[in-house]
Amino acid sequence: MMFSRLLAAAVVSLSLLGPVSAADAIFPPGVRIGLAPLVGLTKAKTFPGFETEDQSVKVLLTELPAAAYGEVKNAFTANPGGTGNIKPESIETAAGTAYYTVENGRDGAAAVRRYSMILPGTGFSGYVAVQVPETASKIYTDDAVRQMFATAVVRKDVPVDEQLSTMPFKVTELSGFKTVRTLGPGALLLADGEEDKGIEAAPFVVIGLVAGATPEAGDRSRIAQQAATTIPGVREARITMSEPIRIDGLPAYETRVDAVSPRDQWSTAFPRFRAVRDGIQPRG
Repeated sequence: MMFSRLLAAAVVSLSLLGPVSAADAIFPPGVRIGLAPLVGLTKAKTFPGFETEDQSVKVLLTELPAAAYGEVKNAFTANPGGTGNIKPESIETAAGTAYYTVENGRDGAAAVRRYSMILPGTGFSGYVAVQVPETASKIYTDDAVRQMFATAVVRKDVPVDEQLSTMPFKVTELSGFKTVRTLGPGALLLADGEEDKGIEAAPFVVIGLVAGATPEAGDRSRIAQQAATTIPGVREARITMSEPIRIDGLPAYETRVDAVSPRDQWSTAFPRFRAVRDGIQPRG
């Protein structure tokens, strides 16, 4: 029986290492980075990426500001040997040279193998994070994950209809805004500015939902301020103005905040690593 299990694992492992190319790449909805997932990985239910049926193996794909790739590349170049037991590796993809690391860790009580890769995009950096539990490491091997990384591709834009389809609400009028970008689950950015030049220089609006029941009149100010400071994709929000208004005769609240925009916060969006003088150091 044990021999049969080992043989089955070997057969699956060989199939994972079969021909896979960037032509087979799949883009998670709303994301500009895609890849060809390994056998057994399907679209994830709760995050942009792929996972096994039992959700034990996870592949997250997301975007970081453009500066992230350059900072990681410089750190890798300055210290090719890495730090500790983590040695950076490079790999060629259709998007260009990518850099990745592999480390062992724990997810609760379970031992896991973690892989993190960053690659260049047009006006953004692509980021892929993979987590493989020890129980699946004979199937999803280092070589298999590396082959999957090699299939990574990027696209310049996500079709507007695709972005809108990921929202838990419907937007039927874009009012001439030129840039449409999802900021996170349930939040949408419409802007006149261009991302590579900074959206803050031109009019923009963020549309999102706030969970909970309709607030009572005395609670509207608190709810409005809470919503304004928890917009997905921004951080360090500070309220500068909040006052009641009416929209089409209905009560509403206008709240203004100063905050750090998505393009300035790659270090917090890249949770596994931070750039330091002597290389890339894992963040706990």
